[in-house]
Amino acid sequence: MNFTLLDLNVQDYIRENENTNIAQLILKGSPFTGITSAEIAQQIEARKKAKSKIPTWYETQKIYFPPSLNLEQTSSEITAKYKASLVNGDQLIDLTGGFGIDCFYFAKEVTNVTHVELNKELSQIAEHNFKQLSSKENIDFETGNSLEYLKNSSTHYDWIFVDPARRDDRGGKVFRLQDCEPDVLSHLNLLLDKSHFTLIKTAPLLDIQLGLKELSFIKEIHIVAVNNEVKELLWLIDKAYDGKTKVISKNFTKAEEQDFTAFLEEETLAKAEYANPVNYIYEPNSAILKAGFFKLIAEKLNLKKIAQHSHLYTSENLITFPGRRFKVIETSIFSKQDMKTWKQQKANITTRNFPISVENIRKKFKIKDGGNDYLFFTTQQSGEKIVIHTQKV
Repeated sequence: MNFTLLDLNVQDYIRENENTNIAQLILKGSPFTGITSAEIAQQIEARKKAKSKIPTWYETQKIYFPPSLNLEQTSSEITAKYKASLVNGDQLIDLTGGFGIDCFYFAKEVTNVTHVELNKELSQIAEHNFKQLSSKENIDFETGNSLEYLKNSSTHYDWIFVDPARRDDRGGKVFRLQDCEPDVLSHLNLLLDKSHFTLIKTAPLLDIQLGLKELSFIKEIHIVAVNNEVKELLWLIDKAYDGKTKVISKNFTKAEEQDFTAFLEEETLAKAEYANPVNYIYEPNSAILKAGFFKLIAEKLNLKKIAQHSHLYTSENLITFPGRRFKVIETSIFSKQDMKTWKQQKANITTRNFPISVENIRKKFKIKDGGNDYLFFTTQQSGEKIVIHTQKV
């Protein structure tokens, strides 16, 4: 840490130049002794990323931001608060403490929290920032190998949280559990021995069925999306649990929180009815699609599915739905002749179970992006290719 960056004049300079061209700022050089222009640029760039992702840190004075990669890997405030809502008790240890967003919120729910981080500077940064944030004084900061710390600890924790790094030695992204660091599969027995509950955060791309095969005692899987983009898979392990795995899909939008919860076995047993589009069309959010609740959502919400593989739903009357809702204006059989009416017009385009990509549809039929009209290119249960002209409800 370069503590000179926390000087009031430097902090003012960083805030004043938040919208300045970074390349030009670096060329001008640093106006401060003991601080490089690259260090200032890093703080400015980090603040920009923090503005929407972790607004509390952005708005707080004298926050020291880490390198971009550390900030990229950290949780957002929305997802950190959600994780904190899952835990309680006296003792929690975060084996991958990092920048500390998760620990900050864990400390609001758990009596004592231990933040363990291999990177000494990152640990110092997190500890400094917690003081600036006036965080509760119930967080201990430890530096070093978290698995070794856990082995040597005499504490039996209520919760262990781990968010394995998903980068290889060359900086490339990895997704399989055994390729992440720490390798939770190889050390799962240690985690189970040292805690009652373990919460593991994995990459959104991790296959759920693979995770179920590789992990044990999985009580719940939480699929957390923000603005319809899946950000986290959370695996809640209870070593005393011997039941079915519940899947909780959660999508945080600007207007609402969308929830859909079910057991995985329910999808296998569910039966969907099929129908051509009627008055309303529904598009499930990304968390539900990740869960694979394709038939179950139709059965539970009394909707008809347009086709087995189309994952669009329809109803005569408008209902509350965990996803986007659209009023059907017109449904037509897909043809080049009919598409000519959209030439040079604006429309938002979505494809579901359709052989042509969005990009190629736009290019071929010269449809501009945007506007109030939404076109769904999909396939009916009969096999016919159709275009559903809709507007958002």
